[in-house]
Amino acid sequence: MKSSSTQVVEALSALLASSYVLYLKTQNYHWNVTGPMFTTLHTLFETQYTELALAVDEIAERIRAVGAFAPGSFSAFAKLSGVTEETGRPEAKAMIQNLVSDQEAIAEAARRVITAAETVRDQASVDLATRRLHVHEKNAWMLRSHLES
Repeated sequence: MKSSSTQVVEALSALLASSYVLYLKTQNYHWNVTGPMFTTLHTLFETQYTELALAVDEIAERIRAVGAFAPGSFSAFAKLSGVTEETGRPEAKAMIQNLVSDQEAIAEAARRVITAAETVRDQASVDLATRRLHVHEKNAWMLRSHLES
């Protein structure tokens, strides 16, 4: 593997780790949300974590397709992720705020994949990251909409 490809793998690995941590956090919030927005948030969180479950597989398979091994442990994800795990049970509004920040962080991780992949003309990784960018920007917008009064 070339060193320029290494940058793509590193960016994809960070995207994978961040996506997996967000998957777990979103599922945690789905299970534990309470309050007047329960039904709406419970459903929204389920939609988002279900989409993430498919995404992490696609990202990991892309890493394999470019000739590297995908990280696959909680300790590796913790080191690589731009998203932190949730260990408490915040109120619904804080859950939404946390997820907005995390969606934005993953959008940035996708942009880093695009930049690295464009350098080596890896159009498949550019495409994957562009699709992820679209999803995370849309998710952030949908979550932010719940914070408006």
